[in-house]
Amino acid sequence: MMPTFSRFPSRAAGLACALLAALALAGCSGLPDKPTRATMYDFGPGPTAAVPTTRQAPLPPLALDDVSTPGGALDNMAVLYRLGYADTQQLRPYSQARWSMPPAQLVRQRVREQLGQRRAVFNAGASVALNRSQNAVLPLLLRLDLEEFSHLFSSPTASVGLIRLRATLLEVTPAGEKLVGQRNVIVQRPAPSSDAPGGVQALTAATDAAIAEIDQWLQQTPAR
Repeated sequence: MMPTFSRFPSRAAGLACALLAALALAGCSGLPDKPTRATMYDFGPGPTAAVPTTRQAPLPPLALDDVSTPGGALDNMAVLYRLGYADTQQLRPYSQARWSMPPAQLVRQRVREQLGQRRAVFNAGASVALNRSQNAVLPLLLRLDLEEFSHLFSSPTASVGLIRLRATLLEVTPAGEKLVGQRNVIVQRPAPSSDAPGGVQALTAATDAAIAEIDQWLQQTPAR
């Protein structure tokens, strides 16, 4: 008589494989979700082309230096906030929000866009080379220090976008730089919501208002 083999071991092996597969699927479902990419923000498209309603004479050209950030807290792309009601000395970053470039570069880009609507705005180095080649008088040099740029909370539900700038206007002479004037600009604008998007909107509005104040100050500076 031919020997017979039981089918039970093969069935047991199949059940074991099925159990292992189920455990593997359960393990996969417990894996962490794919990290969410931070939302990128800037100040928007800036001035759009429009037909001026009134003709205004162009303003004198201006050289614009890089915007500096004393202390280095604003040298990265984090959107920062402060809890003024808890620990106003601590800057905190929003975890899922980033600027498209460091704030100093964003502010400089916006300054150039706004001031450039009525005057020629040169990079500091480029203006020196251009005017030397043409044997002309150098334009005044505007230097900006960005000292504060944060979403400031006075309570969990009330907040503003706060910008603090120091503007220094200099005359570049063969003997060196000569101080023409200096102005501290502090502007805050209310945030429409107590989150990163609300802070970004408030900081954008505050930046535009600060630039408008600097523009008025520049226009009031006596011509050389």
